[in-house]
Parts: sequence; C-alpha cells; structure tokens
Amino acid sequence: MRKRLRKILSEFLSPAELDYVYSSYEIVGDIAIIKLTDKSQKHGKAIADAIMKAHRNVKTVLAQASAVRGDLRLRELKHITGEDKAVTIHRESKCLFLVDIKKCYFSPRLLYERMRIAEQVKSGEVVVNMFAGVGCFSIIIAKHADVEKIHSIDVNPSAVAFMKENVRLNRLYGKVIPILGEAKETIEQKLCHVADRVLMPLPEKALEYLPSALLALKKTGGWIHYYDFEHATKDEDPIEKAKPKITEKLANLNVAFNIAYGRVVRTTGPNWYQIALDIKIDPIRSL
Repeated sequence: MRKRLRKILSEFLSPAELDYVYSSYEIVGDIAIIKLTDKSQKHGKAIADAIMKAHRNVKTVLAQASAVRGDLRLRELKHITGEDKAVTIHRESKCLFLVDIKKCYFSPRLLYERMRIAEQVKSGEVVVNMFAGVGCFSIIIAKHADVEKIHSIDVNPSAVAFMKENVRLNRLYGKVIPILGEAKETIEQKLCHVADRVLMPLPEKALEYLPSALLALKKTGGWIHYYDFEHATKDEDPIEKAKPKITEKLANLNVAFNIAYGRVVRTTGPNWYQIALDIKIDPIRSL
C-alpha cells in the first residue's frame, strides 16, 4: 500500500516533494490518520485524496497534529477530507471495536501483539489488564481463549464507556469486566493476588507500575506481559538493553523470575523501539 500511495502521489508531486511525504499511515475502521511534515502540509488534501483512492473503504482522513501525550495518551487530530468524524468501528481478529480516536488511545499496529498474547492464555485463567483502553487486548483474549475473567482497568472515562459498548458488541458479558480507575489504586483496593497473567500495555509507565503488576498476580506466580520504549543504536539490541533495568527492579522486589521471551513490537522513532517482554514470575514470597 505504501508503494501504491507513492505511485498515486507521483502523478502530481515531484520526486523532491515526495521525499517529504510520510509513506506510513494508520487506518482505524474507515478513518485514515496521516502525518504531515512542514513541507508536505500544503499537499495535505492531495495526500488524503490519494489514500481514499487507494482504500475505497476509507471515509475520513485526519492528520495528526501533535504527539501522543498525557496520562490518557491522546493526540490532536485535524480533519483533512471526507466525513468530519472521529468515531468508527474497527474490525480486528473477528472482534469489533467502537472507538472515538480523539477521545481514546487506539493503535491498529498492535494487531499481531494482541493475538500473540491471546494464544498464550490457558483455559480458566484470570487476567488483569492494567491499561485496557477501549478493551482491545481484553476482548481479543476473551474471544480467542477460554479465559475465566479479564479485569480491564483504565483511567479514561471515555475509553471505559467505549469498552463497555465493545463488551456488548462482542457478547462478552461476564468475561471482560470494565473498571474505571487508576491501575495501582484499583489493584491495591480490589485485585490483590487474583491474576494468573497481567498485561502492561502502557510503555510510558511500565517500570513504575511493575510492583502493582506483581501485587495483582496470584501468590503462586504467573506471567507479566511488559511493554516499554527502549533507545538502541544500530549496534545494540533493544531487548538486551532493556533487560538489566527489569532485572534490577524485580531483584529489589525479592522476586524470582525468568524473562522467557522478548521482541521488538515496532519502531517509534530514530533508534527508538517499542519492546515486549514475557516475564514468568515464580511463586511470590513477599512484596
């Protein structure tokens, strides 16, 4: 699709102008989200029209006007062409997700990662999702694994409202439990030692919230799926570079563990990577 977009754009942009056009973009439901550089701003409408030509299902094109920021992980989006809207239904892994992309964090780029985790969940497990958003990880797990229950926490009232609607859309009543609240407080008050598996899909706070993830695990131990951002040069392995700080944190918490698997989820900027670590926690002695 990137090649197709550049081919369409080459009909009216010079090679020099094409160099300033981001070839990557996101599609959430029937909404496309593009990034424009200072030099490609003037071609925003043409780029948006090219995307709609390449993707007949796209009804709206928005431009990202700020980085993802704040505790709610939101970004400013500017309407470029098509219907002026931010609410859509996204289809992924046989699940439906209603989302307002201006009010809720949502990334279609985690499609593979969500199914990778779902395939690891064993029958009868209890899962705690500490940063659930509109429920993507939780709902895909509940749809594809014989899970007992998934406690899905998020601090964003809009995200939790959409999560509740997504539970209804996917007929997962009683399986996915939406909870409005701050993850650390919610675990301390309601979810101590209940989980076989804890998800931490918020890289900005993963290391800080690791003790809370441990507190949510059953005393018999279990799995933590940990996500982080890591800087690494071309000669460095971002997975290996991330391990020492995780090791130090868990060692200070008197926890026996094994980092069983790690992978780079995606690049997020020059020499910056989002990584995933699957951490097996042995029976917990004390916290």
